[in-house]
Amino acid sequence: MMSRLFSRTRSADPIPRKTASARLSLRGRALFWLRYGALRALLVMAGSVTIYAFVNPPLTWTMLGAARQHDLAPRDWVALDQIAPVMRRSVVAAEDANFCLHWGFDMAEIRKVVASGSSHGASTLTQQTAKNAYLWQTRSWGRKAVETALTPMIEALWSKRRILEVYLNVAEFGPGIFGIDAAARTHFATTPDQLTAVQSARLASILPSPRTRRLEASARTRAIADGAATIARDGRAACFE
Repeated sequence: MMSRLFSRTRSADPIPRKTASARLSLRGRALFWLRYGALRALLVMAGSVTIYAFVNPPLTWTMLGAARQHDLAPRDWVALDQIAPVMRRSVVAAEDANFCLHWGFDMAEIRKVVASGSSHGASTLTQQTAKNAYLWQTRSWGRKAVETALTPMIEALWSKRRILEVYLNVAEFGPGIFGIDAAARTHFATTPDQLTAVQSARLASILPSPRTRRLEASARTRAIADGAATIARDGRAACFE
């Protein structure tokens, strides 16, 4: 009797062992393909960032989405040297005054936002360039994760001047108005190199919410004009001048 029971017990042992082994094997395969997919995604992103270091982005997902609602204003790509220096400084003062001092993420501003309990703010020009050039505007954890991965790649492979140039050429300055060339011509009937300090501050004041903010004199416009002058004096504009 005991021998039969012992025999049954021994014959039952291999079953759970095989099940556990199969589970481990399945988990291992899943982790392998997860790592493989993540590596492939990173390589694709790195390749895209490398291409845009030399090739100007023709269209973006934001432009394509806006084209469904508005006719897109005619636009030409403008090299950074053909954009008024005060316009460059105004955008940096409005959106990311420490642009020349960080590596893509402004940790001091992030700590301030966390301390205040806010869920918005502290997005640098590099992060906005990653979003505007490669991604979409709808908020989601997935988009933010990809943006976070792209940002240090852009900082590593592009110069600060290239980042600012791409930003100014793909940013939206009103419904269907993309890029500084279209913005200068549509709003002020001039060219980017002829923009004045007042015009530059007004254009920068509607970023990054060009569909809801008005292009007019305001306290924000005056603050941006003062900020542009400040970063010119204290050297925070040195990396793109």
